[in-house]
Amino acid sequence: MSQKVLLNAKEVNIILHRLACQLIENHDDFSNTVLIGIQPRGKFLVDRLAKMLREEYKIKEVQLGYLDITFYRDDFRRGDKTLEANTTEISFIVENKNVVFVDDVLFTGRSIRAALTAIQSFGRPNEIELLVLIDRRFSRHLPIQPDYRGRQVDAINKEKVKVNWKENEKEDSVYLINN
Repeated sequence: MSQKVLLNAKEVNIILHRLACQLIENHDDFSNTVLIGIQPRGKFLVDRLAKMLREEYKIKEVQLGYLDITFYRDDFRRGDKTLEANTTEISFIVENKNVVFVDDVLFTGRSIRAALTAIQSFGRPNEIELLVLIDRRFSRHLPIQPDYRGRQVDAINKEKVKVNWKENEKEDSVYLINN
């Protein structure tokens, strides 16, 4: 197994600032926008972006939530491995809000399809956008594309993209792993 560094901590930080600025361009003061991290890995990215928007860009009200999609996945109960559910933490209604889904890697698009179904339990959003740190563009199974992308990666199916967050893996980095 070999691994190649796609992004180091400095590059991840630069990308996060760029993504935050793009969000501000499109959502101004976030008065009608909510950020929702797709559990489990989107939580780290959405937390970091929300903190950056509040502390460094002085956006006062950033509504933030986490969405578990486990039971909405089309592969639920299909594999040998039992899927473990995470928690959904959304303390607001998304009715007529602009929702930005946040996830670390966009691969097949199936997680986002599940998120589109799951979010309906919280109301009917005005608009839904997708922000991802890594877009694996040649691996889509569904016609889903990000509105905001940190970096586009061309990885073949046997290669894996691994995103590390300092809050979880003690470093900010992105690796391309070849099995």
